[in-house]
Amino acid sequence: MLKNAKVFLGKRIERVGIAIESGCIVKIAKDANLPVASNEIDVHGSLVLPGLIDVHVHLRDQELSYKEDFVSGTSAAANGGVTTVLDMPNNVPVTMDMPSLRERMAVASKKLIVNAGFFSAFPSDVNEIPNIVKEGAKGFKLYLSEEIGGMDPSDDELITKAFVETQKLSIPVCVHAEDKQLLETIYEEKKKNKDSTIDAFLHVHSEDAEVKAIERILNLAQKSKAKVHICHVSTSKGVQLIEMAKKTGLNVTCEVTPHHLLLTYENLRELGITGLTKPPLRSKDDVRSLWAGLQKGVIDIIASDHAPHSLDEKEKTSFWQVPSGIAGLETVLPLMLTQVNKRLLSLLKLVETTSKIPREVFGIKKRGEIREGHMADLVVVDLKKEWKIDSSKFYSKAKFSPFDGWKVKGKPVKTFVNGNLVMDNGEVFTDLKRGRIIR
Repeated sequence: MLKNAKVFLGKRIERVGIAIESGCIVKIAKDANLPVASNEIDVHGSLVLPGLIDVHVHLRDQELSYKEDFVSGTSAAANGGVTTVLDMPNNVPVTMDMPSLRERMAVASKKLIVNAGFFSAFPSDVNEIPNIVKEGAKGFKLYLSEEIGGMDPSDDELITKAFVETQKLSIPVCVHAEDKQLLETIYEEKKKNKDSTIDAFLHVHSEDAEVKAIERILNLAQKSKAKVHICHVSTSKGVQLIEMAKKTGLNVTCEVTPHHLLLTYENLRELGITGLTKPPLRSKDDVRSLWAGLQKGVIDIIASDHAPHSLDEKEKTSFWQVPSGIAGLETVLPLMLTQVNKRLLSLLKLVETTSKIPREVFGIKKRGEIREGHMADLVVVDLKKEWKIDSSKFYSKAKFSPFDGWKVKGKPVKTFVNGNLVMDNGEVFTDLKRGRIIR
């Protein structure tokens, strides 16, 4: 039982306690009206929020376990107040069919500190899509920038067929929206000129590459009526296209990352390889548009795009040799709570974009909201705690962050997964493998 708490219920904060039994919330009431409990935890007036559902996470493991594994990745999630993660399929081996999905889930099942659902890349045979969903995939991931899985990202006819199959099953397709042909054309030009500067990288991964890909995917979504989710939107024009598509009734959602909300390409010039990600950091005007889109509800979800790599990989000198990606599981909530404290983001919007809407978009039942009958996936936060981000103390194997040294205000201090305390004041209980696979 949690007592002496301020609990975020629906759209308001109430001074109540939470009774938990067998991992489930059984009663929310004033402390005096709660049933007698064998274990009571006094949170001393701290705020209790639904545990975050991070819909864009790369947990690595298997043949990439030197970058991250299921224990280190889900420990990082617990430390960041994230109670459910959705894992992307660009692994080794690639998650793209029933056997690879089954194997990945089997490996993960013994290692999860928090809950995890799994995406699949598309198989080479679209007729296999229903079987992959039956096996437990929470959705599919399509990379328009490169071929990952069994589908050529340049083949509109094949993509449309795949989309029709997902539409029949009411399952979402997540899209990395960068145009492959445009990327490759400009990359070859830069490579020929031996240009490996930051500007060359930004030129290859241009705004046009994102916009062209979003335009294309929205057209295919309209033809197929598929449920499409645009990952890590980063451009002003991208937001505009998604807003127009929503107004026409298209079944499209999208997400934004904290790094695209809080950093620009000017920061990339200072950060160098630490700030390297795809899509890259953009202009101040783009950042303003992302914030406006978030406030208006055009952007539905805040997600980390947690993409861990080893420090050795990140310490290459050429931008073409360095793998892109930012370790974000442990910084999303502190960074966003800081924006709440600055009054740039409401607490309601934070909860909606990190718990409520992720639950709705990806069909995650009985999680993402503090309600009787729901699973007790909770994060206790100290809204007033001021501290500095220190990536050397991350539970993730990726000990780097573009936010290293940032002063933040607001910190997750306890994380509960299925009613179990898995993180307490920065200590993650890695022996407690209490996370479940979300199918």
